[in-house]
Amino acid sequence: MVAIYDNAGIPSIMHRFRRVTNKELFGGSDAVHPAFIIGGEVYDEIYISVYENTMINGKPYSLPLQEPVTNITMEEFAQACFSKGEGWHCLTAAEWGLLADTSLKLGTLPHGNTNCSHWHGDDKERGIIIEDSYKTLTGSGPATWTHDHTDSGVHDLCGNIWEFARGVRIRDGALWAAENNDAALPETDLTECGDGWKPITDVEGHPLYAAVEDDKITFTTYPSIHRDYCGCVWGDVRMNCDSEQLRALALFAGEEKAGCYVDSTEGEYILIRGGDWYDGGDAGVFYSYLYNPRSYANGSFGGRSAYFKKH
Repeated sequence: MVAIYDNAGIPSIMHRFRRVTNKELFGGSDAVHPAFIIGGEVYDEIYISVYENTMINGKPYSLPLQEPVTNITMEEFAQACFSKGEGWHCLTAAEWGLLADTSLKLGTLPHGNTNCSHWHGDDKERGIIIEDSYKTLTGSGPATWTHDHTDSGVHDLCGNIWEFARGVRIRDGALWAAENNDAALPETDLTECGDGWKPITDVEGHPLYAAVEDDKITFTTYPSIHRDYCGCVWGDVRMNCDSEQLRALALFAGEEKAGCYVDSTEGEYILIRGGDWYDGGDAGVFYSYLYNPRSYANGSFGGRSAYFKKH
């Protein structure tokens, strides 16, 4: 862990991740994982908040034993992160993918607050509950609640509150993402009609869609899809394409992995991840939810900042 100070002179506790390839992480190609490619430049390291962020004077911070900020929209949270200074940004979908894929490779998928301050799999695993809430204070759970099951790992990726993963959306069934980790840049236009959105593709470059049929989700390159609402476990997700990009973003981890993907394909919806304090076995680092518009905020939505040192 390392403390990094922002332009207000207040530290955030961050975890450093060194550059890896898709091959090293999940058996993909030799390409650098997209989390380390920002604005066309390859970075040797990025830093991710160890803790879900709390808010101090309008800026988000990664600090232990705090109440995580909620009731904020994704865009409001992203702008608050950018206000911290150069290199600061809302955690991106590419960075969440790095966290999830790293946990899967290490065999340390994080537990967390999935049952009103406890982990649903073992009632002895608990955090410090916040008064008049079922949320827990940041980092107050055991080491198994981190991405690598160590005290210095990234905490609370499973349950507690949903977290924004900026840079992925679904719009009328089509899957879109920012280029590599360009969602970390304030100049990348990720408004609804912004030019920062690029189609998520299969290995041959065909755009991908999420179809919902027979209460199952299918990732497909076929644009004439059935649009509906669905919540289904990973074992029920159908893949009729091969997409390294989906794996790098941890939107698909293989049918053997448990978790839940919930999807509505009519209109535009942003990506949140991880689940909250009452999601039980659905919550987890591979839990993806694409059902809320960018204007939505409630008491279970929050996020964490990340940082890179510009070249």
